Amino acid sequence: MAVLRRLTQARRSTTERSALAGEAAAAAAEAALRAEPLAPLTTGTPEAGATGPGTATAAGTATEAPATGKPGKAPKAPTENHTPDRDDPRAAAFFDCDNTILRGAAIFYLGVGLYRHGFLTRRDIARFAWQQAMFRLHGTEDPDHISDARTTALGIVAGKRTADLEAICEEVFEQVVADKIWPGTRALVQMHLDAGQRVWLVTAAPLEVARIIARRLGMTGALGTVAEARDGHYTGRLVGDLLHGPAKAAAVRALARRERLDLDRCAAYSDSANDIPMLSLVGHPYVVNPDGALRRHARAQGWRVRDFRTGRKAARVGLPAAAALGVAAGATAAAVALRRRHVRG
Repeated sequence: MAVLRRLTQARRSTTERSALAGEAAAAAAEAALRAEPLAPLTTGTPEAGATGPGTATAAGTATEAPATGKPGKAPKAPTENHTPDRDDPRAAAFFDCDNTILRGAAIFYLGVGLYRHGFLTRRDIARFAWQQAMFRLHGTEDPDHISDARTTALGIVAGKRTADLEAICEEVFEQVVADKIWPGTRALVQMHLDAGQRVWLVTAAPLEVARIIARRLGMTGALGTVAEARDGHYTGRLVGDLLHGPAKAAAVRALARRERLDLDRCAAYSDSANDIPMLSLVGHPYVVNPDGALRRHARAQGWRVRDFRTGRKAARVGLPAAAALGVAAGATAAAVALRRRHVRG
């Protein structure tokens, strides 16, 4: 039966795998929401636009203090945003993660954590460091890098306990999130929470990672890539495919159906042209820190653009060759530092 199931999945079209990944992510998100029923909405938060420890967010879930970049001070949302309708039960907001909310890519931060726990080799982490450096330089996702990361991740977790990976994710992302969040995007998240709307993280990162980031930001929940598990151990396969590109749109559509959302009244935020299918679903699409292809598409469609990065003009008209050399040197230094740490340990 296991062989037949693998063959059947291999024969599925890309569209079918995307749809399956989307349905799996939506089902997992809804199950998590039902496992932790929404608490009554409280008022009188410690500071306008901020959520205090142990209070309920506008989304209705009890959370920790959100990561804002500067403790005790919530950043202001950019001007000229649409104003979310308050307490609209059929409206929600969907946020991409990498380079939209989080500086860099979540899966590469996870890779560092896996290395520290002996799941990855020095060669693996050197490759991850290079991919992360190129992502930071270009601000866009490389499909080959994503596929490589997926293959590596599935190979190393096959047979491992799900509880072990969850513990590593907790350790890595509780430390990473506070320092890597774009304050401007964090303010946009809070804008929707303050309006009483549900707010969802939508990412190709593993669901275990996505839930931690979403919880740390006070979001309603997360849609992430679902890895197949049996009896508390990973099988080394995905349910469908990575939650990437069309699969994200499938997940948002599936969740909207389950939660009775009106997508015309919803908002979505992303940095990548890969997420045009998701952005096109909603009535209020935003592009945040966009790559070149998405910026052009946004201009053609009249979508709102928010860029929280600095030095964009310098990056465009500067010396790309010198920048590339700097990135290469940084990646090499990271790999050498990790190797020395390993030797000393």
